[in-house]
Amino acid sequence: MSDDEYDVAVVGAGAAGLNAALVLARARRRVAVVDAGEPRNAPAAHMQGFLSRDGMPPAALLDVGRAEVAGYGAALIGARVEHVDPGFTVRLVGGAVLSARRLVVATGLRDELPGIPGVAERWGRDVLHCPYCHGYEVRDQPLGVLGTSPGAVHQALLLRQWSEDVVLFAHTLELDEEERERLTARGVRLVEGEVKRVVADDRVRGVELAGGRTVPRRAVFLFPRMVPRDALLTGLGCAVEDGRVVTDRTGRTTVPGVWAVGNVTDPRAQVVTAAGMGSAAAIALNADLLDEDVHRAMDQHRAVDQHRVVDQHRAIEQHRVGGGGR
Repeated sequence: MSDDEYDVAVVGAGAAGLNAALVLARARRRVAVVDAGEPRNAPAAHMQGFLSRDGMPPAALLDVGRAEVAGYGAALIGARVEHVDPGFTVRLVGGAVLSARRLVVATGLRDELPGIPGVAERWGRDVLHCPYCHGYEVRDQPLGVLGTSPGAVHQALLLRQWSEDVVLFAHTLELDEEERERLTARGVRLVEGEVKRVVADDRVRGVELAGGRTVPRRAVFLFPRMVPRDALLTGLGCAVEDGRVVTDRTGRTTVPGVWAVGNVTDPRAQVVTAAGMGSAAAIALNADLLDEDVHRAMDQHRAVDQHRVVDQHRAIEQHRVGGGGR
């Protein structure tokens, strides 16, 4: 292989991409990891729920991961992928080109936030999404849930496990009687009216309604619209169903040789889940490469045998014609 030819190109260096690269590099595959340096969880100070890494800053995890992957000989390339051609030719912004036998796409997703003032400014700090990621850190505090999506009701019911003071701000949601009863039974207070802004300075102070009333809160939860960064996958023709690229349990897509892992295919995947997805994909992908390697070796072996037989016949014929058989 030349310097720009690899067994596997991994696009995206979050937990999923790095773990895939780690397993493949340890399997002595030639791996290139291309990443633009824009992790989804960059605003978060800590990550939780990852055994042995609980409370670790996300950036620190990625630093350790990159060092481990590089230690096994993988190439780490800081760049944005512009396009991938079938085959696979990976074209980077700026003109560089890589070629690979297989492709792992771990480009994640982007959180599309509602246009409520104060939300983007505090996102990942005390305007939050995942109770399992952040609920313990804001336990026993006054919490709010913004009714920006149908999932807000479930989110509010779930958050009662962490606080006795949870308010669901209906905002633009239209709740039916059963939902209202469930909230009341669970002890979640419902505040009607459209949300004007999240009040914050160095931290969240409350939620202001369009009528001018402010309800004091110390943290606010909401469901963003999660948009997968799957343009590379769809550009290669990978099938999409219900807004997600279709994969099997290992991350294999409908396009031969292409795997997709992490939030690009599963918006619910947390860091530890994404890392596991990367590992599973790497093992399946390596088995796929092994099959190809064995078939190539068999073809070469048969070709050598065929040449040997031809040479033997030629030598016998030359010996016969030269009179060696008298």
